[in-house]
Amino acid sequence: QVQLVESGGGLVQAGGSLRLSCAASGLTFSSYSMEWFRQAPGKEREFVAGIRWSGGSTSYADSVKGRFTVSRDNAKNTVYLQMNSLKPEDTAVYYCAANLWSISTMANAMNYWGKGTLVTVSS
Repeated sequence: QVQLVESGGGLVQAGGSLRLSCAASGLTFSSYSMEWFRQAPGKEREFVAGIRWSGGSTSYADSVKGRFTVSRDNAKNTVYLQMNSLKPEDTAVYYCAANLWSISTMANAMNYWGKGTLVTVSS
C-alpha cells in the first residue's frame, strides 16, 4: 500500500533551520506532484509548498516564500522541505501529500497523506 513517511521535525530556536524529508513507497513517485501542508493547534491545515512531478515547477504559500525550499529526488522517492529563518508561527505538524495531478493548494485534492512530523520553533 501507499506510504508517505515524514521525518526531520524537532525543536529549533527562532532563526534556525530544519530539513524535512518525506519518503514515499507503494506508488509511482515520479507521476505525482508532492505538497507540504501544516496544521497548527486550533487551526486548519494549510498549504505550505508544492513541487510538480518533474521538479521543474514549484509553488509556495506567501508566508514561507523566500524562507522555505521544496525539492525532490525521484531516484530516492523522496521530497524535501528546507526551512530557514524559522519563526515561532511556523510551529505546526507538517504533512506531506501526494497529488496525481498538478500542484494544488487544496487539501481535499490530495490522493495520499503522511502522518506528519512536529516542528516547534521557540522564541
